[in-house]
Amino acid sequence: MKQAEEQKTAADGAVTARLPETYQWLLVPTKESLQAPVTWQAIRLSGNTGLAERASKKLKNDELLVLNFAASRLRMDLDRVPLWRGNHVGIRQLVEDFGRYLYLPRLQTPTVLLNAIRAGLALLTWEQDAFAYAEGYDESASRYRGLRAGMQLPLTADDSGLLVRPDVARQQMDQEITKQPPDIKQPPKIDKPPETVQPRKPIRYHGTVVLDSARVGRDAGRIADEVVTHLVGLVGSSVRVTLEIEAEIPQGAPDNVVRTVTENSRTLKFTSNSGFETE
Repeated sequence: MKQAEEQKTAADGAVTARLPETYQWLLVPTKESLQAPVTWQAIRLSGNTGLAERASKKLKNDELLVLNFAASRLRMDLDRVPLWRGNHVGIRQLVEDFGRYLYLPRLQTPTVLLNAIRAGLALLTWEQDAFAYAEGYDESASRYRGLRAGMQLPLTADDSGLLVRPDVARQQMDQEITKQPPDIKQPPKIDKPPETVQPRKPIRYHGTVVLDSARVGRDAGRIADEVVTHLVGLVGSSVRVTLEIEAEIPQGAPDNVVRTVTENSRTLKFTSNSGFETE
C-alpha cells in the first residue's frame, strides 16, 4: 500500500514538472484598426513558474497588458482613431470602447483609464496634451454645462460626464469670459480727500517647490488652484510654469521604460536637453 502511494506521488510530481514544458504558448488576439481582421499572435512563454504568472509577466513586458496609461497617450488615441463622438465623448463610452475594441491598448482594469482621465484633467497644459470635462451638453443653448479643465476632479467608471475637445472647450471659456455684465447705474460722485501715496506693489513672483513623486498630479493640481490661478487672474499678468524632473536609477532603466518615457517626452514637447544618461 505504501509503495503504491509513493508511486502515485512520484507520478504526480512528474506530471507537475512537465506542465510548464507542455503549456508554453500564449495566444493574443490583435487588431490593427476597426476595419482590419482579428489576428492571433503566438508568444512563447519561458520559466518554471505558474502558467498565469508567466503569461501575465510576458504581456506586461511586451505592453500587451497596460497597468499605467498616460493622459497624453489617451489624447493621442482620442485624435488618432478617433474616439471622439463629434466634439466630445462620454466617459462611460470610453470605458466601453477600451473594454471592447482590440485595436486599442489593452488596459488591466477600467481604473487604469480613469487614472489617465484624472491626470489629463489636472494638467496645466490640458489644451496641448489632454482635454476638458463637462457635466453635460445643452443642445438648445449649444454650450457645455459645468465645463472645467486644469484641475483635480473625482471620477468613477459610471460617471455621466463628457470629455471635451480642448479647442472647443477653450472657445466656450473665452466667450463666457468676454461677456459684458449689464449696465449698472453709477452712484453720484462724492468728493474725497486727497489720497495718501501708497507704497509700490510687487511686480514679480518666483517660487520653487519639490513635489512628492508618488502624488505629482495631486500636488500639481493644488499648486495650480492655490497659487497659479491667482497669478493668472491678475490683469496683464504673464505667468510661466516650468516642470523639472530628475530621476536617479541605480539599477538602470529597462528598455521598455526608456522607450515609453522618451516617446511621451517627445509628445509632451520636452526641451531638447531632456533624456536618459548612461553616466
